[in-house]
Parts: sequence; C-alpha cells; structure tokens
Amino acid sequence: MLEQEIVSVIRAQERATARGDAQAMIDTIDNDVVAFDLQPPLAYCGQQARDVDGIHAWLDTWSGGVVVHLADPHVILEKELAVVFGFSRMSGTKTDGTQVDSWSRRTLVLKRRESAWKIIHEHASFPMAMDGSNLAVTDLIP
Repeated sequence: MLEQEIVSVIRAQERATARGDAQAMIDTIDNDVVAFDLQPPLAYCGQQARDVDGIHAWLDTWSGGVVVHLADPHVILEKELAVVFGFSRMSGTKTDGTQVDSWSRRTLVLKRRESAWKIIHEHASFPMAMDGSNLAVTDLIP
C-alpha cells in the first residue's frame, strides 16, 4: 500500500534521528526541499536543509539522543504527491540537563522521484501565545 511506503520514509527519518545518524536523516529529504523548521531562519532550502554538519551540531546538543515521532499521521495521496500531517512529539535531555518533552504541529509533503518517496517540504510549528508576549507555547499535549 502506498500510504505505508510514505509513512515508512517518515519512520526511517525518525529512527535515524533517534540513533543520531545525520546522513540517514538527510537521505529521506529531496535535494530541492523547502523546510520551515522550528528554529530560525524562516526557511531552509535545498542544501541548506541537507547540511550534515548543521544536523550533527543539533544532534550534539542532546545527551543520549533525541526522539522525534509523528503520532497518528494523516496521509493524503494524489498520484506522485503525498501530504502527511499530525502532531509530533520531541523528547530527550539536552546536554545542559534540560528535559524536553514537547508536542508541535508537523506537515510533510513527499513526492515520488524515480520510484522512491522523498520529503520535498516540511513545516513544524508551535502555537504562539496570544497575550502579546510573542512566545511559543511548547507545553501543550494533544
């Protein structure tokens, strides 16, 4: 089933993240990807989003690794394009001892290229407090 193929790409990326394998994380991403990730800047495009050194640097901020999991992904499939969305949980311990356990919103768009599905767009976001503080709300649980 095509939906299982699509979700398997996301699960492969999650497994690579958990084991700290930056190259395997990148292998799920298309060369022409556009990513709207949690950290600045507003967008990462192409090779900037596929920066092995940058991903290694982020992975190195975690003590014992980080787990990122898209719970109950919803898949919309149209020919060679798939949209997957849901709530994503990130958990682990930062090198300074800070415990992280947060849920965000995540949307991925995948395209079939030469019989393989690749992530061409990713968007992750936290809701923003509407009290004028401009702070992300990272403690919500679905």
